[in-house]
Amino acid sequence: RMIATREHDRLRIQTALDAAKTQLERNKLGQFATPSALASQIIDLTRQLLPTGQIRFLDPAFGTGAFYSALLAAVGQSRISRAVGYEIDPHYGKMASRIWKDTPLELNIRDFTRAQFPACETEKANLVVCNPPYVRHHHIDSDEKLRLAQRVLTAAGVDLSGLAGLYCHFLCISHAWLAANGLAVWLIPSEFMDVNYGRQVKEYLLNRVTLLRIHRFDPEVTQFDDALVSSAVVFFRNAPPQPGGSTTLTFGASLLEPAITMEASLETLRNSDKWTGIVFASDVSVAKAHVSDFFTITRGIATGSNAFFMIPRVKARALGLPEQFLRPILPSPRYVKTCRIETDHDGYPMLPEQLCLLDCSLPEDQVKSQHPALWRYLKQGVEAGIDKGYLCARRNPWYAQEQRLPAAFLCTYMGRKGKSTDAFRFVLNKSQALAANVYLLLYPKPRVAEALRLKPELLDDIWQALNRISPVSLKRVGRVYGGGLHKLEPKELANAPADEIGELLGIDKPCQQASLF
Repeated sequence: RMIATREHDRLRIQTALDAAKTQLERNKLGQFATPSALASQIIDLTRQLLPTGQIRFLDPAFGTGAFYSALLAAVGQSRISRAVGYEIDPHYGKMASRIWKDTPLELNIRDFTRAQFPACETEKANLVVCNPPYVRHHHIDSDEKLRLAQRVLTAAGVDLSGLAGLYCHFLCISHAWLAANGLAVWLIPSEFMDVNYGRQVKEYLLNRVTLLRIHRFDPEVTQFDDALVSSAVVFFRNAPPQPGGSTTLTFGASLLEPAITMEASLETLRNSDKWTGIVFASDVSVAKAHVSDFFTITRGIATGSNAFFMIPRVKARALGLPEQFLRPILPSPRYVKTCRIETDHDGYPMLPEQLCLLDCSLPEDQVKSQHPALWRYLKQGVEAGIDKGYLCARRNPWYAQEQRLPAAFLCTYMGRKGKSTDAFRFVLNKSQALAANVYLLLYPKPRVAEALRLKPELLDDIWQALNRISPVSLKRVGRVYGGGLHKLEPKELANAPADEIGELLGIDKPCQQASLF
């Protein structure tokens, strides 16, 4: 009863502490408190993996102590011979010290990444459990990145990417604090399994320690009320991996009752760029052809300021902007309700509102003398500071756009699965409209372009074949964030299976396919 009362008080204090800070302040330090129920789930499973004997516990990002509270409830205080926590923020650390003052906890209110490594094995923890700060790399300044990188290299021999988030540094630095055969449990964003910066973390998990299990939570069900991040729990032991070893991969809303459980060999993980897709591999047939065999894929145009450069056609006419500097462009996918876009007589898409892209390469003095209406509009952009934006400041002139041809085939770059729609849609664009970078553009490779020239009716057939690519396949090659937000980059869409397109073009064998392009 005393433990339950203390946890109730801790949650009340946590809520008050969170409310005293703005969301921006908490985001800056990556402060997303572990929900009590989730901490209990993690500790319940952790207890099954613990060896017998006394526990030396460490939480490098303590907060108010969600994991410590759950551990006390699960094993009792008598089994914990030492408990150490680090909390960088006194706002939380001072209150946490008061909450746990009657327990053996040694709470250090300081930056864990700067703490001195343990001098001997007996000072190291045999249980590390942590929800590290979720701070993206662009919020870490260059000097701090260099310091953290050196710390990681010293602690774990890992050369982390400069794009790695702070949670990766925490995980690797903690290697120096984990006793031989000690157990580590990390609640971290699942994106490390798929993105390039996660490669070194995955190599560490495969080659330096024994990876026991990775549970990936269903991204449709976020674990945090205040962060849209897809989460995973990683369990490993500080012991060299066994030759020919394997690990357990699970998936679902519940850590204790996963929807999918499978064994994956370490060799399979070593040979896979995207670990999240391995769990669903049985749902996707082996493809003979992929989207990249038929299309060159690129992101749409990055304008530098859609609100300024993408102008309603009616407004552009009212402003007197010269037609020669206006090109049709599609609106955001949320305003495009159809997947088939027809064209009007001058190449604009037949949509409720037609937009045009301002694109002019003339120097300013020429615009000023020859096109006064355009000059007045550009001055508004200067007054708003648009010319000083990241992209515009690197262009000459600042109002010139990327040169791109209209694409007949488009794919939405991101989306959430709705009640009646899937996350991604392929759009057939029969107009001359360009597309912004919220779309992926698919340009037919020469063999496909020639087939379309000879048989124009294939345009519809190929578009329909693209839309029949399994949503599971697209999600598997893409990435997902909390709340079920799915994204596809060009290289990811390139890996999607496209056997049906090969059949339409008379390509049914890999050797034939390879010889065509």
